[in-house]
Amino acid sequence: MSRVQTIEIRDDEAEQRLDRWFRRQFPHVSQGRVEKMCRKGEIRVDGGRVKSNTRVGPGQTVRIPPLPSADQVAEEKKTAFVSKADAKMIQDCVIHMDDDVIVINKPAGLAVQGGSKTTRHVDGMLPALQYDKYEQPRLVHRLDKDTSGVLVLARTQAAASHLTKAFRHHGTRKIYWALVAGVPYPKIGTIKFGLVKAPGHGAKGEGEKMHCVHPKDVDATYGAKRAHTDYATLCFLGQRASWLAMVPVTGRTHQLRAHIAEMGHPIVGDGKYGGSGQENMGDGWGAELGEEVSKKMHLHARSLTIQHPNGSELHVEAKLPPHMQNTWNYFGWTERDVPTDPFDAEEEWQS
Repeated sequence: MSRVQTIEIRDDEAEQRLDRWFRRQFPHVSQGRVEKMCRKGEIRVDGGRVKSNTRVGPGQTVRIPPLPSADQVAEEKKTAFVSKADAKMIQDCVIHMDDDVIVINKPAGLAVQGGSKTTRHVDGMLPALQYDKYEQPRLVHRLDKDTSGVLVLARTQAAASHLTKAFRHHGTRKIYWALVAGVPYPKIGTIKFGLVKAPGHGAKGEGEKMHCVHPKDVDATYGAKRAHTDYATLCFLGQRASWLAMVPVTGRTHQLRAHIAEMGHPIVGDGKYGGSGQENMGDGWGAELGEEVSKKMHLHARSLTIQHPNGSELHVEAKLPPHMQNTWNYFGWTERDVPTDPFDAEEEWQS
């Protein structure tokens, strides 16, 4: 079906969950796709947004978005094959697993979801992480392609709902590690620039990026959203580079990258916000340090603390990716030199 249509639920149909009604009408459409269309607001009941478990009954109207044909779905299943190499790679990334949650240490350079030119991604490898469950795990948040570190997956629908709410309502504690050009002043602080998306210059929006807006101008800037980042300098190398810990209090697109670049200390290897062609000469600008330091982006989701679906607290930490570990070795920095949470007032630490 290649067009939007509206279907009225018949009088002879019993009241039932929306997802069950939908899959009786379109049996070739998966449960996961139904849930995704509900989250995006593509499926609506009587004009309003709904969840997959919303109960519907006779006389109500359901908006049906364009759907793939049964042949297209069959073809998608054929191409959902995960190679042995990718299956082993993604399984080796697992750093925590229980009945409800899987956590992986996502490699830098691996996209979380596919796109027009991205065919290898975490989403496509999820069948390899299904193990003994009836369904494959679900994504509940995202990381940029070139950002490594903690990525949480839900193993059940109930866990997905719980975790999604936790991320949406900031019921998490996320700490990122980064190597940045120069040394921020003050060494511990907060960045509160708003962010607004600027269109790219390519035919399909290539080059799109976030621009910072002064806090006093956010309300007057169309499309701008308030953003808040805490940062702490953990170690530094003269005035050339610093190891930062950053907490995205809000969760805007490219927030950490745009915020720290606005301060004049872009993340090393970040060509979009740091100027890939600019070599850092010790003045706090330029995304390339040269010498033994990789040109890959040095941004890592180090740790996450979140309420587990069973009510307990889940805390996970991810080791640095190889290119960042090599840089840390080159500078003589080690994890034991810094606190787990430099923003915790109870930890005795000073940069």
